Amino acid sequence: MDTSVTIIGLVITLLIAIPLTLVFRSNVLNKAKVKQIKQQYSQNNLYNFETSETQNKKILSLDKENKSFLFIDFSYKEEAVYFVDLKNILLCNLAVTTQSKLGTVATVKIELVHKDTMQKELIPIYNIDNHMLDFNCLYEDHRLAEKWVAAINDCISK
Repeated sequence: MDTSVTIIGLVITLLIAIPLTLVFRSNVLNKAKVKQIKQQYSQNNLYNFETSETQNKKILSLDKENKSFLFIDFSYKEEAVYFVDLKNILLCNLAVTTQSKLGTVATVKIELVHKDTMQKELIPIYNIDNHMLDFNCLYEDHRLAEKWVAAINDCISK
């Protein structure tokens, strides 16, 4: 009787411990990867991305003092990294595109306009192809983009 209870207890412990170990390991690897990317784009500690936010496998970082923006997206098969020197940016807008007559949001992008060339640079925050009509993710990413467009515009205006 005691042996069977011990075996069941060990099996339950393993069923709980293995997924937790995998989650913690993945979290440590992602933190190390983010730290490495931030260090790579800091350009010998010129940029210090002190303002940072993480949501839905996306990391947005801003250096208000040196005016730079870093966006890291892990929601794709390979991470996408965008670095923008905000000293060369005239304005920042939110670009939302819809598809079909129903008005389904297809993409949410941060649009940055360069001072010299007036060329637009688009940073994709949400893409319907990656999230398969996940409305919670759309809502969160849209709010996140609005918040960061305001932060970038505030940084540009100073």
